[in-house]
Amino acid sequence: MEHSDSILKTAGLRKTFKVGFWGRSVTALEGLDLDVRQGEVFGFLGPNGAGKTTTIKMLMGLIYPTSGQAWLFGRPIGDQESKARLGFLPESPYFYDYLTGLEFLQFYGHLFGLRGVALGKRIDELLELVGMSHARHLQLRKFSKGMLQRVGIAQALINDPELVVLDEPMSGLDPVGRKEIRDLILRLKESGKTIFFSSHILHDAELLCDRVAIILKGRQVACGRVSELIDEGVAHSVEVVIDGLGPEELARLRQMADRVIVQGSQVLVVLPSRQQVGSVLELIRGARATLVSLTPQKGSLEDLFIREVKNKQPELREAV
Repeated sequence: MEHSDSILKTAGLRKTFKVGFWGRSVTALEGLDLDVRQGEVFGFLGPNGAGKTTTIKMLMGLIYPTSGQAWLFGRPIGDQESKARLGFLPESPYFYDYLTGLEFLQFYGHLFGLRGVALGKRIDELLELVGMSHARHLQLRKFSKGMLQRVGIAQALINDPELVVLDEPMSGLDPVGRKEIRDLILRLKESGKTIFFSSHILHDAELLCDRVAIILKGRQVACGRVSELIDEGVAHSVEVVIDGLGPEELARLRQMADRVIVQGSQVLVVLPSRQQVGSVLELIRGARATLVSLTPQKGSLEDLFIREVKNKQPELREAV
């Protein structure tokens, strides 16, 4: 393995399915290379249908890859000792909704061999961690979507795992629920856990992740630290506010700007990149206008994602 602190790693992971009466082969995942390191929050990003859940099912040993390899804690996936060191919350899980929060966690604790005082103490710790102590005696059928996600994460932590795998943990939640899950993931990182989660919600991933991988239609198109991917792959726009421009200069400005908004005597200009700033400043000096403000705009993970989608569309269409 490339890094001694690698916890999860894949090399050329590929999965195909047979569909339809004639057994047509469909590729769900093609040549995935991941390297998740100890103590980080790693985001596995892509639109719905990109292959995220298929990948996670392979990592959990629920389905087998067609080709390629994957390791957990340096051992091949499926190794029982490795499985005991991870926790998992699938997307849209079904829980026995007649159980209370307490009974639900007791059930999963028993599966890991926990009993008596040790189990009771662990459940108390987890309910406190996920902010669900008040609902310990409430049936799951009365839980909100956000409450179910939080108690689901508590279930994934019952065995005190080193690696926590979450499939779309923020899907379907309102803004308050998403923030609660984000805060919980950050607390898990602070406690030394490694978090691997899939998502199509890019804003949440940008706030949480140390590194991300982006996949489109089963193909990995980017992987690395969030800040580095944005710096390398996204042009940083610039907002400029100018006062006192004449019609001629305004017309020239429209040719070099992404957007020009006239507000009384002032003009708000959005430049596509920092390369245009020198030309705009020269135009301002020539027109004897006033530069009110110049504000660089930071690119986002969403900007990077949209760029990758646009760049890869022809290639992806050919692959289908």
